[in-house]
Amino acid sequence: MTIGIDMMGGDFAPLEAVKGLSLYFAAHSYPARLLLIGDSDALEILLKEHKIPREQIQIVHAPQVIDMHEHPTRALKEKPDSSIAVGFRMLAGGEADAFISAGNTGAMLVGALFSIKALEGVIRPTISTIIPRMNGSTGLLLDVGLNADCKPEQLNQFAIMGSVYAQLILGIEKPKVGLMNVGEEEGKGNLLAQATYPLLKENKHIHFVGNIEGRDVLTDKADVMVCEGFTGNIILKLAESLYEIAKVQEIHNPYFDRFNFEIYGGTPVLGVSKPVIIGHGISGATAFMNMIHLAQQMIEKDVMNKMREELKAD
Repeated sequence: MTIGIDMMGGDFAPLEAVKGLSLYFAAHSYPARLLLIGDSDALEILLKEHKIPREQIQIVHAPQVIDMHEHPTRALKEKPDSSIAVGFRMLAGGEADAFISAGNTGAMLVGALFSIKALEGVIRPTISTIIPRMNGSTGLLLDVGLNADCKPEQLNQFAIMGSVYAQLILGIEKPKVGLMNVGEEEGKGNLLAQATYPLLKENKHIHFVGNIEGRDVLTDKADVMVCEGFTGNIILKLAESLYEIAKVQEIHNPYFDRFNFEIYGGTPVLGVSKPVIIGHGISGATAFMNMIHLAQQMIEKDVMNKMREELKAD
């Protein structure tokens, strides 16, 4: 397997990306082949400094960088030799099996939507996030920002894709699916929630447990929590703030420590034909290592094809 890495994306790239490579190779007996996409001169110096083994890597020169605040579509068009644009060309051309970046999020989303195909029948891909739960397990929340407005049919598909991901990556044998709402009873909520509930209830490909409320997000009431991206992004940013507050207050607590985004690496785009993982702009070495590890897991467990099969099934 071959994983493409945008080595220039992120506030601390390429140094932290190279440090992430060191952690990755130290932790994996059977590492993937890595395509390091970025400024070859800068990368050569750092690879030597950090003694990165050369057997499993290949440098792909990309002299341009899409900055964090550039317009995504315009930047991809005007910077065809940027590390993100080159990465997506290699992914679309079959030279890479997955692509990861901590660079411009908008450019990564545009690249994922237009450089590679969506899975057959997918209305819109989605992005998800891991939610640490009080009992020590993890849950999955989606969508968390890609689709601010949704139709009921989209949420129904998110539930299927989230269930497959929870089974294969989180190791949950029969994920419980909950619909984010303002009350537990059927019939509660806005028009979207009211129209989505019967679709989830009749969906034979998921284990639907009904509506869940905000107080249920950090418990084990549901393993896969479904909502439109507007609500999901607010929950995500609130969850991220818990870790920041704990750090500022110097609260050393194993539960709050699990809200550190670096533990999970990045956010996968679900519903496209190949793994695309988007990292936080402030990603450090641990986050880069875990993004590579997640990409490797998704390839090994054939996550995208399993989603395709589940979505196509009657």
